[in-house]
Amino acid sequence: MSDRTTSTRTPVRENRISRTAAMALMLLLAVYFLLPVYFLVVAATKPQGDLASTNGLAFSHFDLFGNLDTLFTRSDGIFGRWALNSVLYAVLGAAVGTLISALCGYALAKFRFRGREFLFSVILGGILVPTTALALPLFLLFSATGLVNTYLAVFLPSIVSPFGVYLARIFAASAVPQEILESARLDGAGEFRTFFSVAFKLMTPSLVTIFLFQFVAIWNNFFLPMVMLQKESLFPITLGLYQWNGQTARAPLLQESVITGSLVSILPVIVVFILLQRFWRTGLAAGSLR
Repeated sequence: MSDRTTSTRTPVRENRISRTAAMALMLLLAVYFLLPVYFLVVAATKPQGDLASTNGLAFSHFDLFGNLDTLFTRSDGIFGRWALNSVLYAVLGAAVGTLISALCGYALAKFRFRGREFLFSVILGGILVPTTALALPLFLLFSATGLVNTYLAVFLPSIVSPFGVYLARIFAASAVPQEILESARLDGAGEFRTFFSVAFKLMTPSLVTIFLFQFVAIWNNFFLPMVMLQKESLFPITLGLYQWNGQTARAPLLQESVITGSLVSILPVIVVFILLQRFWRTGLAAGSLR
C-alpha cells in the first residue's frame, strides 16, 4: 500500500517542480524581452535633460507629448514622411508578396509538373541565403536599370519571399482539399477562378501569417534601403532614425527624437499583431498540424 502511495505522489511532485521551473524560465525570458521596451517607454516620456541625469528605468518629468510634437515637427516634419514611406513599403509589399507566395505555393502543392521538387529545393535554398549577401547584386542590377534611389528599389525586392512560398505550399496542401478543386473544375471554373474563389478563401487564415512575417520583415528592413536610397524623402523609419542617431554627436537634442521615434516605430507592428491575432494563430496551428 505504501509503495503504491509513494509511486502516485512522486510524479505529482515532479510535475509541480517541472511546472514551476518552466514558469520561472518563461518569466525570466519575458522580463528579458520586455525590459528594452519598458526602457524605451520610460525614456520617451522624459525631457532631453533628464535622459542622462535620472535613472534609466525610473520615470521623471512626463513630457511625452512635447517629445512627440518635436519629433513630428523637426526638419519640416520629415519623420511623418518616413513613417508614410514605411507604411507604403510594408503594407503594399507584404500584400503583394503574400499574393505571390500564395500563387506559387498553391501551384507547387496542387499541380504536378516536371522539375517541381527541384524548383522547390531551389526555393528552400533561397531561405538559407542571407539578405545582406544579396544587397550588392541587387544594387548592381537596379543601378543598371536606373531604379536606384526610387521607391521600386525597396519595394520590388520586398515582394519576393522564399519562406512565404514554403509556408504557402504547406498551407495549400493542408487546407485545400483536392476534391473541392475538382468539383470547381467540373463546374467550369478556370484555374485562376478556382484559386481566387475557392483556394484563396480556404487559405486566408494561413496567409495572414505570411502577411505578418512579410510586414515585420519589411518594416524592420534597414540594410536594403541604406544601400538603395540616397534621397532623405524616400527613407523608411529605420534608415531615418539611423541617420539622426549618427548626428547626435553634433546635435545632442536629436537623441530624444531618436528615442521617441523608436517608440513610435514599434506601435504599428503591435497594432497589426493585435488586429490579426485571431487569424495568425489559426495559420500557425495549421502549419504545425501539417
